[in-house]
Amino acid sequence: MLEDIKKTADAKMQKSLESLKNDLAKVRTGRAHTGLLDHVMVEYYGSMVAINQVANVNLGDARTIHVQPYEKNMISKVEKAIRDCDLGLNPATNGDLVRVPMPMLTEERRRDLTKIVRGEAEGAKVAIRNVRRDANDTLKKLLKDKEISEDDERRTQDEVQKLTDKTVLEVDRLLAAKETDLMAV
Repeated sequence: MLEDIKKTADAKMQKSLESLKNDLAKVRTGRAHTGLLDHVMVEYYGSMVAINQVANVNLGDARTIHVQPYEKNMISKVEKAIRDCDLGLNPATNGDLVRVPMPMLTEERRRDLTKIVRGEAEGAKVAIRNVRRDANDTLKKLLKDKEISEDDERRTQDEVQKLTDKTVLEVDRLLAAKETDLMAV
């Protein structure tokens, strides 16, 4: 029972770490890639959907992403969604194609991207701490129901805390690597 709690907490923490890795991969370091727009959501007949569900997203060249909506009436909505996302991109419509040029990274833009990356890392840390809290709540409930001893509860809480510390350290390592990558000219 206690092993299950630790395994579940570890699995959820690893999912948070993988999510952070995916989010960090989306923050660009100068070159265009289609994954950059994966999290952009577009309003499609009253519901929000991912941009790749309403448009074909591909690379025009190393510095330009081409987005071609499947329906003509979606062009303005796609352009607005890209403009409003937190990536600082300025799309331009050309007929039935939305071109998204990648601006050169200025010092100011690099600092902005660093802030975004720090926010993503902090979000991952919060998710990891929430997993720890849920595991500890489960342990307290088991103790209250007299299914485990106080010693078992304390020991398992310590193990969950060590797991949390290890995972938060990994988040910090990923953040430092991405910040170094962003600030390199």
